[in-house]
Amino acid sequence: MSNSDAIAALGQAHELANYGEYSGAPTETQTYEYAKTILDLMTRSPTPHPEGKVLIIGGGIANFTNVASTFKGIVRALTEFKQPLIAHKVRIFVRRGGPNYQEGLRSIRQLGESLGVEIQVFGPETHITEIVPLALTGKASDNLAVANGAVNGISSGNLLQDQLLGSTSTVATPAATAPVSRAGTPPQERMTYFTEADTKKTGGHDTNREVPSVAAMIYPFGGAHVQKFYWGTKETLLPVYTTLEEATTKFPEVDTVVNFASCRSVYQSTLDILKHSDQIKTIAIIAEGVPERRARQILWEAKQQNVLVIGPATVGGIKPGCFKIGNTGGMMDNIVSSKLYRSGSIAYVSKSGGMSNELNNIISRTTDGVYEGVAIGGDRYPGSTFIDHLLRYERDPNCKMLVLLGEVGGVEEYKVCEAVKNGTIRKPVIAWCIGTCAKMFATEVQFGHAGALAQSDLETADAKNKALRAAGVVVPETFEKLPLVLSQTFQGLVKKGTIQLKPEPETPKIPIDYSWAQELGLVRKPASFVSTICDDRGQELLYAGMRISDVFKEEIGIGGVLSLLWFKRRLPEYACKFIEMVLMLTADHGPAVSGAHNTIVTARAGKDLVSSLCAGLLTIGD
Repeated sequence: MSNSDAIAALGQAHELANYGEYSGAPTETQTYEYAKTILDLMTRSPTPHPEGKVLIIGGGIANFTNVASTFKGIVRALTEFKQPLIAHKVRIFVRRGGPNYQEGLRSIRQLGESLGVEIQVFGPETHITEIVPLALTGKASDNLAVANGAVNGISSGNLLQDQLLGSTSTVATPAATAPVSRAGTPPQERMTYFTEADTKKTGGHDTNREVPSVAAMIYPFGGAHVQKFYWGTKETLLPVYTTLEEATTKFPEVDTVVNFASCRSVYQSTLDILKHSDQIKTIAIIAEGVPERRARQILWEAKQQNVLVIGPATVGGIKPGCFKIGNTGGMMDNIVSSKLYRSGSIAYVSKSGGMSNELNNIISRTTDGVYEGVAIGGDRYPGSTFIDHLLRYERDPNCKMLVLLGEVGGVEEYKVCEAVKNGTIRKPVIAWCIGTCAKMFATEVQFGHAGALAQSDLETADAKNKALRAAGVVVPETFEKLPLVLSQTFQGLVKKGTIQLKPEPETPKIPIDYSWAQELGLVRKPASFVSTICDDRGQELLYAGMRISDVFKEEIGIGGVLSLLWFKRRLPEYACKFIEMVLMLTADHGPAVSGAHNTIVTARAGKDLVSSLCAGLLTIGD
């Protein structure tokens, strides 16, 4: 949606032929089919456009999507459409970040060398929408240097890599721990080892942790047990309980629960958690697809119990040096490059989880970093709203500047306007609402999130940006200028002495899991099993280099399959028919039954007579 806004800001909304997005870690096959559909629509016209066409593959910094895996599907589709892309003079601009993005971008860059189509590739060091002016005008905007952190000496770092009344508590402190519902999935492990980066006091940033940020797990479908997780280079054991009551009794200091239950069970499990509101003060609900009625019931009950709810449909939130929820912040390389291992001065709240990671990146490049960030979720009835979190930030003396990233749909931003006007919020607020392109369309457009739909003029992004600006909030002219106003406001606070710059600590060295390092190509291991015939390591099974989908598509039959498995190559059609004829003639194997066969094989393997006989006899059934 931010890229569509950028296109509209350049006066090119009438040229926008298609807007689409994918989310939720799709497989290679899913992205292949999706990309193939887009490319087919793009090149279907028999008469190419005289000025050619532009394909923008623009994505934020993913929290958990394997970029390399999804890009494999895009590469397959682009390869299939090589000639149509050339004929229609298509130019392709790519920007992406997230887990394994280096490999994904490398594959796209390599493809550009052989495809015969112009492909320009950029990573998270480039502002998310910067490829739009590059694609449409041929030059970068004036904000590129700012977005990349080259402003006033701020280093860009490693490029690779309805109000809740009466709540005065913070979501997390440097010693925060939490029980997690549902045991043993990757997000919980990432929460546990997040604070590996924070085991020492470095520079002026107090981010000391001596225990993991996850205290225990709750899994009602098995007995109490322990589960292994990494803590630094060693493994630690975390207890798994069947009930929250057990966990809270064992860990009376815990006040936060992260609920990973599915959309079908999250309602009842959240109500069960709210029964412990004397201790549990914050609940994060990750599940998407929660019915709106259930979400509103959870919100009402949480207000009665004075409990802060983040979500549903949220990636979570992060407080550098203290705690992170689920997949927030992405993999460790992104946490390091966005400096999320130590506390900064800027707190933000957004709807989108993906865009929250983009804010981590922008804030780290233009200021001294993130103090806290929360994604409230994109549903129409989130458990907490912008004003809930901004009021928390206002009360926190360590937070010096507030950032709000809203979007089209909903009216929660107007509560922020009132709070700024009446002086409830006094700290500098920078805000922007995405979805300004919606006015360019003749009909209402549903963008990504369930709540990203304007059902009145008040809910449009333009109206909310205008109201925020009138209230005294710093609102940039476009999203592309957000890094600039962030930098200017931050430098102003530094000059006033509101923010005291601290020496940058040494970048921590974070251990990386072997399986992930292997996928990144950083380590290798000798194969313990070698097959020159079949390959099941990728998304699709290969028979002697031939995809199983092509085996069925080309209808090569049993003979063709056996030619691949036995002879490691495609045999001529007559040879395949001969193999099938032999199989039909010998289908009744006569005396060569399995029992006798097992006896023969066992004897040939050097076993004694009794063992060989037992091998045959014991396989005989009725």
